[in-house]
Formats: sequence, structure tokens, C-alpha cells
Amino acid sequence: MELGYGYRKNGDTYTPEYIAGLNIEDCLGCGRCYKVCGEGVFELVDRADLDVDDDDDYEDEGTMVMTIANSDLCIGCQACSRVCAKKCQSFEKLAA
Repeated sequence: MELGYGYRKNGDTYTPEYIAGLNIEDCLGCGRCYKVCGEGVFELVDRADLDVDDDDDYEDEGTMVMTIANSDLCIGCQACSRVCAKKCQSFEKLAA
């Protein structure tokens, strides 16, 4: 198997795209991507702990937002993007 390719059950190949970034300004902090990711890529943190310019929409303490804890653990399934209402994640293919 070549680097950056996966196989489907029917034998077809595909090119996985791995997490490259997360737009925390748009993140609702719902935790769906965190829950669907079994690889430990994401971490839910307090928005107040981050330097986020979001027009003071989230002034309340304890408002959570998702961050990428370890992008190296991503397996390229993109399950996180399928459950995200705001499509906050961005992805990239492996560079060969």
C-alpha cells in the first residue's frame, strides 16, 4: 500500500485527508467532533483560555470550544466533519 492511500471494503482505493486546522471562531463547542473521534485528536477547552476574537458573543465563563490536541493521531476518516454543524475543520492530503 502506498503512503496516503486506503482501501475500502470493496477493494477500491481512496486518498484520506487528515485534519489540518479548526476554525475556533465558528466552533459552537457542542463536542460532537470530540465524541465521534475515537483517536483523541480533539480537546474541549474553555474559550476564555484562548485568544479568540469573536465579537464578545461568548462572554460567559465556562463556554467551551474545540481545539486540536494531537493532529498526528488523525486517521483521515473525516467523521468529525460529518457531525459538525458549522464545518469548522479543514483537511489536507499527506504530502508524498
